[in-house]
Amino acid sequence: MKLIMTAATLSLAFGAFALPVSAADEHKMYGPSEIKWSPGPGSIPKGAEFVVLYGDPTKDGPFALRLKLPKDYMIPPHSHPKPEVLTVLSGNFQIGMGDTADKSKVKPLQAGGFFAFPPGMTHFAYTDEETVVQLNTTGPWALNYVDPKDDPRQKSQ
Repeated sequence: MKLIMTAATLSLAFGAFALPVSAADEHKMYGPSEIKWSPGPGSIPKGAEFVVLYGDPTKDGPFALRLKLPKDYMIPPHSHPKPEVLTVLSGNFQIGMGDTADKSKVKPLQAGGFFAFPPGMTHFAYTDEETVVQLNTTGPWALNYVDPKDDPRQKSQ
């Protein structure tokens, strides 16, 4: 059984962090020193940091967010109900396909690497150094783990 992140759960996962902009904003510019990282959302394993640069992942419409993932980080197999459009900004993001996380079957993407996955495509990720990625897509955003035991939101209950 896959877990689906509802709008209420999304609010809990992302709502604890101040969103710097709303989707109605037309003009935003940030220099690297102006980006304020927060502890990662509750939907991914602890250790990550994130910032929403534009929009609101809990609402319908476009958004942009960045994730800073530490060395030796792993996101277990999961999928999303919306397309995932991701650019690697720094580090080495290792992405694999399928319901089982098999590090021998990943494709490493260095800074400048890009991928776009359709809704429902099951995948997993590893890092072997601190890595920053940027996600540009539409909300409401959700993350559905293949194995409910991998969902960090279940571990805190």
